[in-house]
Amino acid sequence: MKLRICTYNIHKGFSQFNRRMVIHELRDRLRSLDVDLVFLQEVQGLHLGHASRHANWPEPPQHEFLAQDVWHQTAYGGNAVYDHGHHGNAILSRFPIVSASNQDVSDHRFERRGLLHCEVQVPGMAQPVHCVCAHLGLFAGSRRRQMEALADRMERLAPDGAPLIIAGDFNDWRNRAQDLLVERLRVRDAFDAGRGRPPRSFPSKMPVFRLDRIYVRGFAVTQAAVHSGPPWSRISDHAALTAELEPAG
Repeated sequence: MKLRICTYNIHKGFSQFNRRMVIHELRDRLRSLDVDLVFLQEVQGLHLGHASRHANWPEPPQHEFLAQDVWHQTAYGGNAVYDHGHHGNAILSRFPIVSASNQDVSDHRFERRGLLHCEVQVPGMAQPVHCVCAHLGLFAGSRRRQMEALADRMERLAPDGAPLIIAGDFNDWRNRAQDLLVERLRVRDAFDAGRGRPPRSFPSKMPVFRLDRIYVRGFAVTQAAVHSGPPWSRISDHAALTAELEPAG
């Protein structure tokens, strides 16, 4: 059993600097990756202004539009809510999502953040896989408190080494997550080949900063890749990350 996953900050369906609406191209690129689980950040659940300005703006929420006919299960956690809409994190799955909840970990009113936690029943695995889609804050203190909240939650809900995948946009260019999450949850970075450094993922045209992550527990990583440069750099300012996993043991 191989499990292929992807994490991607989709910038609300617009290219860098909001030059173009790219949600249709984004859907095609995601499907080309042939993954089983997709962890998405900055997903537009509703935006009345975009819907009125763009003739081909999808009628369903972005996570449902992206999932159509490929990922039959979806979960969405709206974090930022405003008069004309809302956006947040989403998980798309080819396998049954048996539970889903969204934890508000906003550290201040100017930056709304959440942790979307799903349990996914993956064929061939005795226990559901705990999946967390995260988008952490821009400030170091906020990120530390949000990672501590994540660790607290997983220690309570996924104890005793239960299979776990944490993926998303950590905004953690100083790589503080490596110590906190590895120490408390015994996860490993899917890209760690002994260097102790996550992959470069931002900006997508020529990545310099190590912002996006995939952490796993209970899996062996057989392959991991960063999808940057054209055509990905025409879709979002973040690169997409993918990993291929096998259940450990």
